[in-house]
Amino acid sequence: MNRATMERAEGRALKNYTSFGQAVRNSLTMAYRGLQKIKRTPEQLFDVTFQPIIFTLMFTYIFGGAISGNVSNYLPVIIPGILVQTVISTSIVTGVQLREDMEKGVFDRFKSLPIARIAPLAGALLADTVRYAIATVLTLSMGYVMGYNPEGGLGYVALAALLVIVCSWAVSWIFAFFGVIARTAASVQGISMMVLFPLTFLSNAFVPVETMPKWLQWFVNINPISHLVSAVRELANNGTVGSDLLISLIGAAVIVAIFAPLTVRSYMRNT
Repeated sequence: MNRATMERAEGRALKNYTSFGQAVRNSLTMAYRGLQKIKRTPEQLFDVTFQPIIFTLMFTYIFGGAISGNVSNYLPVIIPGILVQTVISTSIVTGVQLREDMEKGVFDRFKSLPIARIAPLAGALLADTVRYAIATVLTLSMGYVMGYNPEGGLGYVALAALLVIVCSWAVSWIFAFFGVIARTAASVQGISMMVLFPLTFLSNAFVPVETMPKWLQWFVNINPISHLVSAVRELANNGTVGSDLLISLIGAAVIVAIFAPLTVRSYMRNT
């Protein structure tokens, strides 16, 4: 390889590195914009503040006595289930807000700015991790107030919370894809609920699998939400790491590997 060829290769590598660094900086700036939107319109946080509290109280006191005999025995079952259900449901907002911004022409204005084209999309996904963290903290705090005492200890509870946030971020790529290809924000909401509602309720989040009909158990056992709930229970309640944790992480990686390129390609084509 002659000197000129080496210089061209080094120039391309430097340009790619600079472009990547710019995309990261622009994405962080857009994430900050998303956080500023939440600051100016705090009602956007109603779903991650009130929903964990209401759902935890409602499901615990309605089903606790019937399923586990009393509330105390039901808390180790329901708190991980409510945690997963609440945070995963929060990821729908990613696609809805993305579609709303596209309808308002916000992304058209971004195209005129000297920023990486992927930055608005990546920034929105990063900013929503704050929503997942808020929902996670409130759900666990509500559980502690009600008497939930996970035997895994604070370290494993934090690991379980991180697992839920990571998996929710991965799932948000699915709803971001819906947000890019759908025509309205309402349709994104409807499609997302059709996908998520059966996955969360046809799982082991609220009741033991053994209590379900045999024909339903096979679906619950392969449901990725069930694996995530089981992984959270093992971490928080027992302080153990089982196969469900590995399955959940692999599932999250597969979702990102499939939907991140689809979302980015559709986003680039539609903006």
